[in-house]
This record gives sequence, structure tokens and C-alpha cells, in this order.
Amino acid sequence: MPKSQIPAHFRSIQERFPEIAKSLDGLKGTIRQAGPLDEKTAHLIQVAAAAGIQSHGALHSHVRQALAAGASQDEVYHSVLLLISTIGFPRVAAAINWIDEVID
Repeated sequence: MPKSQIPAHFRSIQERFPEIAKSLDGLKGTIRQAGPLDEKTAHLIQVAAAAGIQSHGALHSHVRQALAAGASQDEVYHSVLLLISTIGFPRVAAAINWIDEVID
């Protein structure tokens, strides 16, 4: 992800706590390599998880990363629409609004 797309508060944490940021990046890489899912699928799962916990920032981040990994806009929306019966329509509607902020 281009540095300009990383939220300022996250960049601040990376700069103030570089060893923690490096460890976090290493953990993310280790987890991705430990399983059979491709990068696009992994980010679509993380889009859905971010929607489920109503994490605006994480949802923005994983939408951008899923798109960069080759996901279509329809796949991003579908990953959240699948959650209607699990987390409820109001949460899904909020997540769609946040996806729109990235895509529009």
C-alpha cells in the first residue's frame, strides 16, 4: 500500500514504535504463508471481519488491499453482503457505506 494511503495515526505508531511495527508485519507475512489462501481471498476475509467488528479503518485498509490484490468491486461488496444473516442488515449497510468511501 502506498505510504500516502496509510492513515497518519498508523504511520505515527510505526515511526514511534518501529520494532513493534516490524514484528507485526512479520507476523502478518507468516500467517499468510502458513495457509493455502491467496492474497486476494485473505483480504476479502479481512474485509468481512472488519465489517463484522465495525472497524472503519480496517475496512478501508483491507478494501484497498483486496482491490490491489485483484479483487473486483463486486467481490468486495459480496464479501460483506454475505454477512447480512450473520451480523444484520444495519451493520452491513454501514460497511457498504465505508466501502463506497474507498471505491467512489
